[in-house]
Amino acid sequence: MTTPDTQRPRSGSDILRTALRRNVGAMAGGTLLMGLYQAGETAFPIALGLIVEHTMRDRSLGALGLSIAVLAVIITTVSLSWRFGMRILQKANTTEAHRWRVKVAACGLQPVARDVDLKSGEVLTIATEDADQTADIIEVVPLLISSLVAVVVAALALGLADLRLGLLVIVGTVAILSCLSVLSKRIGTSTQEQQARVARAGAKVADLITGLRPLHGFGGNHAAFRSYRKVSTQAKVQAITVAKVNGAYAGTALALNAVLAGAVTLLAGRLAFDGRISIGELVMAVGLAQFIMEPLKLFSEMPKYVMMARASAERMALVLTAPPVMTPGSERPAENGDVELDCVQYGTLRKLKFQVSAGEFVAIAAYQPRAAADLASILAVNVPPGAYEGTVRVGGRDLAGLSVEAVREHVLVNPYDGEIFAGTLRSNIDPSGTSRMVPEAVEASMLTDVVALHREGLDYAVRDRGANLSGGQRQRLSLARALAADSDVLVLHDPTTAVDAVTEQLIARTVAKLRRGRTTIVLTSSPALLDAADRVLVLDDGVITAEDTHRNLLATDEDYCLAVAR
Repeated sequence: MTTPDTQRPRSGSDILRTALRRNVGAMAGGTLLMGLYQAGETAFPIALGLIVEHTMRDRSLGALGLSIAVLAVIITTVSLSWRFGMRILQKANTTEAHRWRVKVAACGLQPVARDVDLKSGEVLTIATEDADQTADIIEVVPLLISSLVAVVVAALALGLADLRLGLLVIVGTVAILSCLSVLSKRIGTSTQEQQARVARAGAKVADLITGLRPLHGFGGNHAAFRSYRKVSTQAKVQAITVAKVNGAYAGTALALNAVLAGAVTLLAGRLAFDGRISIGELVMAVGLAQFIMEPLKLFSEMPKYVMMARASAERMALVLTAPPVMTPGSERPAENGDVELDCVQYGTLRKLKFQVSAGEFVAIAAYQPRAAADLASILAVNVPPGAYEGTVRVGGRDLAGLSVEAVREHVLVNPYDGEIFAGTLRSNIDPSGTSRMVPEAVEASMLTDVVALHREGLDYAVRDRGANLSGGQRQRLSLARALAADSDVLVLHDPTTAVDAVTEQLIARTVAKLRRGRTTIVLTSSPALLDAADRVLVLDDGVITAEDTHRNLLATDEDYCLAVAR
C-alpha cells in the first residue's frame, strides 16, 4: 500500500514520516513475517525444553517422532518467514530509496535553481548514499518490532518457568537500551558530519575532473591534488571517528547482551539446583539465554540505524526544502522572437541597452570576455531578474513575469563549454529523440566529417565528457545540438573557438543560412561569424559603443579592427 506524497517535506523528520506512511502495507507484511521468524526462533529452545521434559516421562518412539515433526515445522516456519519477510522489506526499501533519489535529482534539474549552498558532487552524494540510508528506516522499524517480539516471548516463557527469570530479561533489556541510547545519539551526529565531508570530497573530485585539461595545461594538477588530498583526509579522519563510535557501540552492546545471557543462565542453574525449576525448564532457559543474544543484539542496534537514517534525511531536507533562487512568473513570451535589453546593469554590464528584432542574425563583439559571459547568463535566466537592474524583454514581455520553462522553450543559450554526455553522437545532438533538424544541424555545424569518419555514423559511441573527441569535435557537437533544437531565439557563445579558420568560415555561412528568419544572437570575436551577421554590436566596458556591419566597422573603427582581425 502506498500513499501519495502530496506535500513537500519540511524537515528530515517529515521525510522519515513520509517514507513510513507510504510503505505501511509492506512494513505490516514484513513485520508480521519477521515477527513470525523471531517467534519461531524463540520457540526452538522452548520446544527443546518441552521435548526433554516430555521424553523423560514418556520414553517412546512415538514421542520422539512427534518431537522431530514439531522441530521440522518450527525450522520450516523460520526459514520461509525470514525469506519472504526480507524480500518484502528489501523491495520496499529499494523502491523508497529510488523515489528519494529521483526527487533529489528532480530538484537539481528544475529550471529554477534552488538556493542551497551545495555543489553538484554533494547533491550527488545526497541523492545516492543519503537516499539509501534514509530508506533503511523501512527495514529498521519491522526488525525492531520483530526483535521486541522475540524478547517478549522469551521473557514470557522464562517467566512461566520462574517469575524472576522473566523479570531479569525485561529489566536487563531496558537497562541495555538506556545505556546504548547515549551512544546512538553520538553516532547520528558523527555520521552526519562524515556524510557532509564525504560529499565535499565528491564535489572536489567533480570540480577537478571538469577542469582536468586546463589544470594540466598550466601545471596546476599537483596543487589541485594537494587540495583534494586535504579534503579527502578530513573525510577519512571523520570516517575513522565514526568507525570508532560504531565499534564502541557494537562492543558495548555485545558485552551487555552477553552479561544478560550469562545472568539468565546462572540464575536458571541456581534455580534448577534448588529444585525450583525442572531439568526441561533448565534446558529451555539455557537455550533461550543463548538465543536471546541475537535479537537483543539486533534490538540494541536499531537505535543506531534510526539515528543514521535521521541524519541522512536531514541532509536530503537541505535540498528538498531549499527555496528557489527566484519566483518565476506564469506568462509565456509572444511568438515574434525579438529580444530587448533596457538599461541592464549586472557584473561588468553598465546600463546595457540594445534590441534584436525577430528574424535578425546579430553578432555581439565583446571586448571583455567577462561581459559576454554575464550577458549569456542573463539571457539563459541563470541570473534571477531581481539580481540585476534594468529590464530584459523576450517577445515583448518582461522576463521577470515569464515562466522559466516557457523562456527555455523559446530561448536557447548554448554556452561556450557545452557539456558532452556519454552515449552516441545522435543522443548528444537530439537527447529527446524528437528533433526533425538533425541532418541539417550536422551539416551546418560541419560535424559531417566526424560522422563519416566512423562506420557507426551518428550511432558512434561517445565517452563521458566527450573524452574520445577532440576539442573542435566537442564544440561542433555542442553547436549541432543547439541548432537541432530549432528554438525561436538562439544565443551562441563563442561557438567556434576550437575549430580551424576554414571550418569556421563554412560554419558561419551554413549557420546563417539555416537560421534565416529565426532570431539568432552570437557572442563572438570570430571574423567569419561577425561577417555573416546582419549587423554587429560592439560591447565595450559594459555598454554598446558601436553598431554597423562587420565590414563597415573594419573600415571605420580602428579599435574594432585590432580586436577582431586575425
